Amino acid sequence: MLRARRGAERAFSALPFTGSGNGSGAGRGLLVAVTAVMFRCRVAARLVRALGPRSRGRAEAGNLFQRWKLPLEAQLSRQMSGSGVPGSKSDTAILTFLAGLSAVGGGVYVYRMLKEDKQRYNDRVALMEMRRQQKGKPPAADAATQSTAAPETEAGARPECPSHAPFLLIGGGTAAFAAARSIRARDPGARVLIVSEDPELPYMRPPLSKELWFSEDPDVTKTLRFKQWNGKERSIYFQPPSFYVPARDLPYIENGGVAVLSGRKVVHMDVRGNVAKLDDGTQISYDKCLIATGGSPRNLPVIERAGKEVLQKLTLFRKIDDFRSLEEISREVKSITIIGGGFLGSELACALGRKAQSKGLEVIQMFPENGNMGKVLPEYLSNWTTNKVRREGVNVMPNAVVKSVSVSGNRLLIKLKDGRKVETDHLVAAVGLEPSVELAKSAGLEVDSDFGGFRVNAELQARSNIWVAGDAACFYDIKLGRRRVEHHDHAVVSGRLAGENMTGAAKPYWHQSMFWSDLGPEVGYEAIGLVDSSLPTVGVFAKATAKDTPKSATEQSGTGIRSESETETEASELKVSAASPSSLQVPQQGEDYGKGVVFYLRDNVVVGIVLWNIFNRMPIARKIIKDGEEHADLNEVAKLFNIHEE
Repeated sequence: MLRARRGAERAFSALPFTGSGNGSGAGRGLLVAVTAVMFRCRVAARLVRALGPRSRGRAEAGNLFQRWKLPLEAQLSRQMSGSGVPGSKSDTAILTFLAGLSAVGGGVYVYRMLKEDKQRYNDRVALMEMRRQQKGKPPAADAATQSTAAPETEAGARPECPSHAPFLLIGGGTAAFAAARSIRARDPGARVLIVSEDPELPYMRPPLSKELWFSEDPDVTKTLRFKQWNGKERSIYFQPPSFYVPARDLPYIENGGVAVLSGRKVVHMDVRGNVAKLDDGTQISYDKCLIATGGSPRNLPVIERAGKEVLQKLTLFRKIDDFRSLEEISREVKSITIIGGGFLGSELACALGRKAQSKGLEVIQMFPENGNMGKVLPEYLSNWTTNKVRREGVNVMPNAVVKSVSVSGNRLLIKLKDGRKVETDHLVAAVGLEPSVELAKSAGLEVDSDFGGFRVNAELQARSNIWVAGDAACFYDIKLGRRRVEHHDHAVVSGRLAGENMTGAAKPYWHQSMFWSDLGPEVGYEAIGLVDSSLPTVGVFAKATAKDTPKSATEQSGTGIRSESETETEASELKVSAASPSSLQVPQQGEDYGKGVVFYLRDNVVVGIVLWNIFNRMPIARKIIKDGEEHADLNEVAKLFNIHEE
């Protein structure tokens, strides 16, 4: 047996992992472990012999020293060649148990060494990767001189567009900016990238057709600063350039930030791979994405078919460049014709008409309805609005349907279906907005066939990691059904909610957005809900005072963008007197509608409200629509707006 043992030792010593050179650390660890097992077996054998059973008595106690004096080989040989260790059979059982226990311990030892070797290897790889990445990061700066941008030498080597953005916002309008601000409010370290087709930084659109036209600054097209009706000056931009971080530095900014990639368009989306492709071929991966592409101004088909010469004399009013271009044109030509009698068309008509009085410019407005805002206001109020626009120096032509447009000499010739002809130098089309849904096909998103826009759920979510806000969102209103809204307040609120939900808020969209329109500083109105002139309406009016004007309203709220102070506010409780039903009279033609409330009804329930020269009362209107109750006397409901106070 001694020879067998020595043969086993020689065979063990010949194993590959015991050699030098390229032998693995795991092999060397195994050799050490097996050697430890052999040592434990030897010690176990000696202890068993020394601590034999009590039946052997003290007489054999001296054998302990005798056994320790024997050579190790002889002791093992005697143990292995005999039928059992001297003494009782329990000696053999104990030896076997201890030998097995030592073997198990050796195996655990080998496992732990291999695991530790693997961990040390992974730690070293991670350390090398971290050092490699740190070479591309800007050096840390002290608190007094910390900069959000990297050194010029390193920043210059980076691509202009980052390859990954945790929050990717497609579109650079009001909804996208509201979402960016909301994301950063909930996650101060968030990295937000706005990809905008517009070359400008995010800005508000309402002043483009309102206050900017009333500015006395000759450089208003450059500064884009204006005085509100209350006399305070502000910029059209939401934030100055210093608010944003360079797009190429966004991944490296310690505390994150908002970056804008201007003049770029997302043309394709791989929603499974979370990748957006730009028009120049650049690809950006994302974790969460917001589509806030807004829309593009519609054109009349008859104008689109008119040819290149006509299109060169056409403005589709929507952006800052359109304002700059039209303002310059208004100083060079003798006649401008606006097609469209809605919000935008009427606002531009009043703005240009006020300017025309001092510069001899002819301003014509034509539309197929019976009067200005004919699709929104009841007929009597629409007619009054038309007369107001005419007093601003505008030649208003209702019931005008364009049949053809052509170039005659150096002017445009517009032929109407009723035979009338109009000559003009320039044409402005303000006939609505077409939601931008080009990404629907590649992204696999549903487009609403009735209202247009991307269909979203109550949380403005189109897919698991894609949200939609602003003009392009077709959402479900729990009170009024599925809708798509094209107003500033809706863009603010829906963008903000989408940003909150992108950071885990999971909040539904319940807000009834408002919109407003000003026909100069003296007449303005605010509206909420379904305001459709085809619905039955009830109007309650009173005599206006000096404070019942848009100018006075901005003095009270401190802002010309009135929805900024009204957003999401709602009256807590409404108390309507239980009066007997009274006879509601429609105002007579020619009356001066100083201020009042117009209720729009569906199934005897108020679904829309227009506040005519009544301001800062929108929370009450929002509450009335949300309650959805029938009211026996709307005169009493109108008193909630304090229309009779002096």
